[in-house]
Amino acid sequence: MFTVMLQKVFSIAFHSWVEINFENQWYELEAFILDKTYIKKLQEQNSECTGAFCGYGVAVKDFRNLIIEFDRNNTYIQSEGINQDFGVYDCPDELLKEHHQEISAFKAFAYRHIGRHLMNRNEIRV
Repeated sequence: MFTVMLQKVFSIAFHSWVEINFENQWYELEAFILDKTYIKKLQEQNSECTGAFCGYGVAVKDFRNLIIEFDRNNTYIQSEGINQDFGVYDCPDELLKEHHQEISAFKAFAYRHIGRHLMNRNEIRV
């Protein structure tokens, strides 16, 4: 239900990750956003899940074999939620100025006073 509500509020959700140049190779480090303790607890609470998982800040094809440790590789925790790359920005304000989200006053109110509180409550449960 909550996912449906978010989809009704936002047509697109922004997410960012870090890109590093290490030994003349660029890597995308997206898995840094969730700590290992949180992920482990989430896996314990969803022990029946052996394939794809989407929820609680995670969107992956293989919930049991996450690629979250950097070993000269890209790392992701929301790989299945990425559908467009807007490029590289030095400052989030530049990204939002160019790709801002238009939402109605009602939707903004609903997100501010209901949506974000539901998200926080779900995270606390984990």
